[in-house]
Amino acid sequence: MSGQRVLTRVLAAGSDEATLAADPRDDFIAEREVAPGRFEQDAGPLETYSRTLEPDGGIVRETITYHLAIPWFGWLFALPVRSALRNPRPPGMPLPWWSPPDRLTPRQARMLGLLAAASLSAAFANTVFTQTVNFAADSFGIDKTGQGVGGVIVRLGVIIAVPFAVLADRLGRRRMIVLTAWLAPLFCALGAASPSFWVLVATQSIGRPLGLALALLITVAATEEMPRSSRAYALSVLAMASGLGAGVAVMALRLADLGSNGWRLVYLISLLWFLVAWDLQRGLPETERFANHLAASADATTVANPKLDRARFALICVVAVASNMFVAPASFFQNRYLDDVRHYSGGGIALFTITTATPAALGLVAGGKLADAVGRRVLLVVCLPLSTLFLVGAFSIGGPVMWAGAFLGGITAGLAYPAFNVYRTELFPTGNRGRANGLITAVSLAGSSIGLIVAGYLLDRNWSYGQVMALMGVGQLIAAVVAFIAYPETAHLTLEALNPEDVVDEAGPRAS
Repeated sequence: MSGQRVLTRVLAAGSDEATLAADPRDDFIAEREVAPGRFEQDAGPLETYSRTLEPDGGIVRETITYHLAIPWFGWLFALPVRSALRNPRPPGMPLPWWSPPDRLTPRQARMLGLLAAASLSAAFANTVFTQTVNFAADSFGIDKTGQGVGGVIVRLGVIIAVPFAVLADRLGRRRMIVLTAWLAPLFCALGAASPSFWVLVATQSIGRPLGLALALLITVAATEEMPRSSRAYALSVLAMASGLGAGVAVMALRLADLGSNGWRLVYLISLLWFLVAWDLQRGLPETERFANHLAASADATTVANPKLDRARFALICVVAVASNMFVAPASFFQNRYLDDVRHYSGGGIALFTITTATPAALGLVAGGKLADAVGRRVLLVVCLPLSTLFLVGAFSIGGPVMWAGAFLGGITAGLAYPAFNVYRTELFPTGNRGRANGLITAVSLAGSSIGLIVAGYLLDRNWSYGQVMALMGVGQLIAAVVAFIAYPETAHLTLEALNPEDVVDEAGPRAS
């Protein structure tokens, strides 16, 4: 079989290692003994797996044959998986630090890989305008207020995302993910041919919301497919993939240094994401929860689309709006700040962003594990204020302090992100999970719009970037306090326990 790997170990007969190897494993994978000295996977993420023990005089030869099928990101897990298989852990030991708290099934591992690939495309679509708007504005002679208005218009296009989210509750997650994976890069690429700044805004008012629709549907699908104690972990993996997709847009900024129209080349890179769309169309399955929900909807006694829980919806919207009042202007005006105040070139901006933002992946990994292990609320109330403090500092002081502030702000924001984002999908049932997330995304963009307009207005009236971001940061602090006080703790609970109106499938992984 393509992708098959073989590991061998030679163990001294009678040694502790040989004694441990003689019993079925129960660590990274769980084994069952199918014959004396022959084991197969009983639970775990590997597509195929077998382990044999062959005594040979004073030694025992162990041979492990396995196949790990994770689309797009298998290379990232190849060495950790190999190490985990080569070094079995005694019973009761925790799983490796890089693995999810639960054992994934092969289907879940494949699906997470495909959704992570989709996150690359979604993040690029959501980032490309923000990263290039400064250069496009200079090319067309647009001031900071005009940039802010353009940013608001692009964000108001989020209404385009809502119908896709609603249709996902009726037609399925897979169909809408595949459709938006084709459409988002197509409309983003049209930005390369824009004859004016406002035509560019118009193209991205469609492309970016399609990317937002793709991102929120990816989150819904991952939440529905993952085990109960690994939902935040899965979102941290998707967030890391999103960071890589956004990083492609950032690294492409070097093209903006080629001339006044170099920024157009960044939009052409969007066409590369058709490869992801093709792979999703071929290999992405429907989530088991939605498939079961669809089957149950045929029963007249089942409520197919329960009413939206208004209290939960309002609570999450308040937190999202307050937080976006800071997050949106901090990300949108960062390049302008580095250009106008610190006099960085396109390449310098790319270097700064990659250097300070890439380590946030460490925060995402730790944040996903912590959110699933110790809970979401404590993580939010600690990390959101810290990230705000560090990032405001990065907009206030230059030199090494600016780099350190952005670095620490990225890590602490990464710690908070999985806990912050997972609530949007956990607190709504399968019948309206897509619709709720689409509406939350639309409402939260109000916070972005307020933040962008106010920030652009104050900057044009000679407020410093540090003063503006400190004012906007109040919203982030409000979000942290409200989340800590009012959010329920959802770690380790099934989606059906959180949403009793869902149909519980006791027999399958749907209730995991």
